[in-house]
Amino acid sequence: MPGWTVEVFQSAIFARSYKKLFKNQKIDVDAGIEKIIKDPQIGTQKRGDLSGVYVYKFKSQNQEILLAYEFDPKTRYLLLLGTHENFYRDLKR
Repeated sequence: MPGWTVEVFQSAIFARSYKKLFKNQKIDVDAGIEKIIKDPQIGTQKRGDLSGVYVYKFKSQNQEILLAYEFDPKTRYLLLLGTHENFYRDLKR
């Protein structure tokens, strides 16, 4: 889809989590977001309560980070960012 611009939105909880990261972690998260923008189906699609939500997992400083998002052809909506601990519980809220 050359020529299209994809808009990226973030939830308040995503923005708070991102703000707390160290600079080197933000670089890794930004790289993950770029991958999601280019290929939104890179993450794992969730079912049940979370249908329509995708979760992309990647490493940052030897720690697995999960990034939850939703998308349509022109937008990416970043929902939640964090480690696996309580991630899905928080995502259901």
